[in-house]
Amino acid sequence: MTRVYAIVADGPERLTWQEIPDVSPGPGEVLIKVAAAGVNRADLLQAAGRYPPPPGASQTIGMEVSGTVVATGEGAPDLVGQDVCALLAGGGYAEYVAVPVGQVMPIPAGVGLVEAAGLPEVACTVWSNLVMTANLRAGQRLLVHGGASGVGTHAIQVARALGADVAVTAGSPEKLQRCRELGADLTVNYRDDDFVARLSEVGGADVIFDIMGAAYLDRNIDALAPDGQLVIIGMQGGVTGELNIGKLIGKRARVIGTALRGRPLDGPMGKAAIVAATRDAVWPMIEAGQVRPVIGATLPVQSAGEAHALLAAGAVTGKVVLTI
Repeated sequence: MTRVYAIVADGPERLTWQEIPDVSPGPGEVLIKVAAAGVNRADLLQAAGRYPPPPGASQTIGMEVSGTVVATGEGAPDLVGQDVCALLAGGGYAEYVAVPVGQVMPIPAGVGLVEAAGLPEVACTVWSNLVMTANLRAGQRLLVHGGASGVGTHAIQVARALGADVAVTAGSPEKLQRCRELGADLTVNYRDDDFVARLSEVGGADVIFDIMGAAYLDRNIDALAPDGQLVIIGMQGGVTGELNIGKLIGKRARVIGTALRGRPLDGPMGKAAIVAATRDAVWPMIEAGQVRPVIGATLPVQSAGEAHALLAAGAVTGKVVLTI
C-alpha cells in the first residue's frame, strides 16, 4: 500500500495537487513510481466532466506515464527497478499508478525517462489506427489533420518510416515548417487554403487520420482517393455531420471511428495486443532514429492547469509533459 499525491479535478479550472487513497498493484499489475505524465486532449475533457474514465479505472486524470516499477501484483513478472512507460485508462497525474503489465513497455534506447511519457498514447494510437486498422503501406498517401499535434507529429514520422507520402493540415507557417522537417511533403494551412483542392492535385489521400469529426466529414470524403479510408479519432469539430452516401459508395470508401482508452485489455485488438504490436514495430524505428518523441513543453505536475491551457490553445507543437 502506498500513499499517493495526485492531481484532483474539481472542474476544468481547479486542478489541485492533493492526497488520494492508497494505490497498490492488483493481480497482473505493476506499480510505477511516476517520473512524468503525458497530457492529452482527453484529459481536458475529463477535467471538464465530459469524458469519464472506463468502468473500474482510476478517477485520476492521465492516460500515459513513464517511471520506475517499484512493486508487482500477483502473477505479474518481476519488473521491480526497471524504467518503463505505460498506456493507462487513468491515474497518470500522480506519484504512483498501478497498471496491467500488458500495457507496460520498456523505454526505447536513446529516449530519456521524462520524454518517454509522451510516447505510449500517441504511439499506440497511431500504430493501431494507421497500420492495424487502415493497413497504411509504402506508396500510399496519408493526410493527417492537426499535423503539429502530439499524435500528428508521431504519425508523420511513422508513415514516412513505412514509405508512405504524408500531407498535413496545421494552422500556422511555423507549425507547417515543423511538419515538413518531420517528413511531410504536402502542407496545408487550414486557415487560408483548401485541403480538398490540394489533395485533388495529387490524386487524393489513401488514408485520412482525422481529429476533427463532424466539421470535416464531407470534405474528408471529397479528399479521399478511390478505395480510401477515413479514420476518425477525435471530435474537435463536433459530433454530428451529414454524410453523402453516394460519394462514399462512388469512391468505395470506408469511414472508421475508433478510440483507444475504452478498449479491453485482452483480445486481438485489445490494449495488450496493441501495446505489443506497437513495441515490436515502432520501438525499432525510434532506436534507429527514424521516429523521435516531439515534446513541445514540460511543466511540473502542480502546473497541470497551465499545461491544459497550453494544449487547449494549440500553443505547442508536439506533446505537453508533466514532471512528477
